Amino acid sequence: MSAASVRAEAKRLLALSLEGGAVSSDRVGAVLAALAKSRPAHALRPLLRAYLTLIRRELTRGEARIEHAGPLASADAEAIAAHFAKVLGRPVRPVARRNDALLAGFRVRVGDDVTDLSASLRLATLAKSLS
Repeated sequence: MSAASVRAEAKRLLALSLEGGAVSSDRVGAVLAALAKSRPAHALRPLLRAYLTLIRRELTRGEARIEHAGPLASADAEAIAAHFAKVLGRPVRPVARRNDALLAGFRVRVGDDVTDLSASLRLATLAKSLS
C-alpha cells in the first residue's frame, strides 16, 4: 500500500468512527475488530498509525484545553467551552490545567486554534515593543 492509499483508507475509517460528528468508542472498536479479521497483523501497522493520528486529531478538535494561572471555577471553564462551541459550530468540552507561568489570565487551545489572553503574553509583547 502506498502512503497516499494508507492516508485515504485511514480517512475512510475515521468517517466510520464518527457518530453525530464526534468519535464514538463503540464505532472505533467495531472498526478495529473488522480490521483484525480482514487483514494480517503485519499489514495493519501503517494503516493503524495513520488511523490513530486522525483519531487523536479529531479528539483534540472537541476539547478546549484551558491553561489558567489561578483558580478556575468549573462554571467558568464550561462558559469558555460554550463560547468556543458557539464560535466553531461544534461541541467542545473543557479540559482545564493550571499553569502558573501565565501569571494571570488564560490560554485556550481548540484543535490548532490558540487564544492567548495571559498576562505573560502581554508582558512579552510590551517588552518586545520597548526594545
